[in-house]
Amino acid sequence: MADEEKLSMIRHSMAHVMAEAVLEMFPDAQIAIGPAIENGFYYDFDLPRPLLNEDLDEITKRMKNIISQDKTFERKVVTRDEAAKLFAGQKYKLELLAAIPEGEDVSIYNQGAFTDLCRGPHVKSTKELNKDAFKLLSIAGAYWRGKETNPMLTRIYGTAWSNPKELRVYLDHLEDIKKRDHRKLGQELDLFSLHEEAGPGLVYWHPRGARIRLAIEDFWREEHYKNGYEMVYTPHVGKSWLWETSGHLSFYKDSMYPPMKMDNTDYYVKPMNCPFHIMIYQNSKRSYKDLPLRWCELGTVYRYEKAGSLHGLMRVRGFTQDDAHLFVTPEQMDGEITEVLRFSLYMLRSFGFQEIKAYLSTRPEHSVGEQERWDAATEALRRAIEKEGLAYEVDEGGGAFYGPKIDLKIKDAIGREWQLSTVQFDFNLPERFKLTFTDKDGVEKRPYMIHRALLGSIERFFGVLVEHYAGAFPPWLSPEQIRVVPVAENFFDYAKQLEKRFKDAGFRATADLSNDRLNAKIRSSQMLKTPYTVIVGDKEQSSDAVSVRYRKGKQVNDVPTADFIAEVRKTIDEKAQI
Repeated sequence: MADEEKLSMIRHSMAHVMAEAVLEMFPDAQIAIGPAIENGFYYDFDLPRPLLNEDLDEITKRMKNIISQDKTFERKVVTRDEAAKLFAGQKYKLELLAAIPEGEDVSIYNQGAFTDLCRGPHVKSTKELNKDAFKLLSIAGAYWRGKETNPMLTRIYGTAWSNPKELRVYLDHLEDIKKRDHRKLGQELDLFSLHEEAGPGLVYWHPRGARIRLAIEDFWREEHYKNGYEMVYTPHVGKSWLWETSGHLSFYKDSMYPPMKMDNTDYYVKPMNCPFHIMIYQNSKRSYKDLPLRWCELGTVYRYEKAGSLHGLMRVRGFTQDDAHLFVTPEQMDGEITEVLRFSLYMLRSFGFQEIKAYLSTRPEHSVGEQERWDAATEALRRAIEKEGLAYEVDEGGGAFYGPKIDLKIKDAIGREWQLSTVQFDFNLPERFKLTFTDKDGVEKRPYMIHRALLGSIERFFGVLVEHYAGAFPPWLSPEQIRVVPVAENFFDYAKQLEKRFKDAGFRATADLSNDRLNAKIRSSQMLKTPYTVIVGDKEQSSDAVSVRYRKGKQVNDVPTADFIAEVRKTIDEKAQI
């Protein structure tokens, strides 16, 4: 048996053990579901009172006692009537029972006196569970079956492993994740804030965070112009007919903000940029000689995400897409896809991501467009992936209803996978908006449309960057690249001269002219993860030099200022980390 399969059985079995322990504490509790999940398990309960974190210690103690009793996990197939009697009074179990299709086995698992409605599988007995290799992690709220109109249940999360060593490794990993949490670092480094009272899921960029965002956007714009794109800017709102024509009001309305009534017409804030780019396309008659058209926009969009799904910068309601739409002829499809993928990889690698994997999503059961187009587009995507030598998986039927796509996922510094870039074919919008171009034979034809996002959204990408670098950005992205710290007040003028000199060289530099002690100033700079802390006193002033303390603690004294400027310039130009 594969290790992952065995671990899944261990975790599922631990969920049952936890449910038994909770019922010992709260005999009148209602039990819902308790699956194995990645790296752990959870179980949902309807309890007579809210759980406290200290309750987890008591549940853990009871779980260890249950494990030590060597209880057998016994599977049994029962009739629906038998199951209904077994779970009488357990309303969530009875609802699950009613949802089992007719003709399908109704199976239960017993472990001693505890019985659960379950398909399994489980380990043979609790002796296969290591009582020193699990930990209950947290308590959360969860709507029954994920619907906000259903009761809120108490969810207990846990993790379980084969042995204590694996548990320790995983708990260390969780600690690393906590240290890297972009919400925590965003506050500590004064990068951004979120204000529930002013509107959940809306981001406030502070000056330091805005500096990083500007560096990202400036690089993005520069590289797009180099790669044959043109910038466009489009409105934030549009009349309802635009969203009716695009299909958003049919397929996406629940995720759109409610309309605003103006001039007796409904206006919607945009959840996507694509219909606006189409309006620009339609503004002129297009010929095959005009194509391909590559238009990009850092366009802010708004989506009404459920409050429970909001998560820092990773899931917000207002965000800026690094969006692009390409209008191409069928003959240009292969070359454009190859180039888009190459450009995507270049951009991701420029930000320090080297482990990248592609996911190719093919035609789903319900879709639009001719099969011939789907096949051609899918193969163009596949050829582009293979030309770049990327590892990839095929997600059969995972494409959108309007076209196949490539998703690029990166691994961060601690091995977590994040989906960033997307390359998406679209056969739907050109049809809906009746887009045409005049081909070389003089016939009006439909262009192909390619949606493309390199970073996904600026907000989410920023959050990923914060966690990847744990806030210690490479100098080219750092909000403050150099902090000048004079050893005493009589060197303030020299510190200000250096600040100006560094700024004139194109660096983001500040001089700390506060009344704090020298050690406090250095510590402040280090805590803000400034790449270079430049310390100056009499010796440095008299020789036009600096003493440099690097972010990781190394210090080099008496560096000629011109040499230091050249070193920083080289590091920034190469987008290197220090």
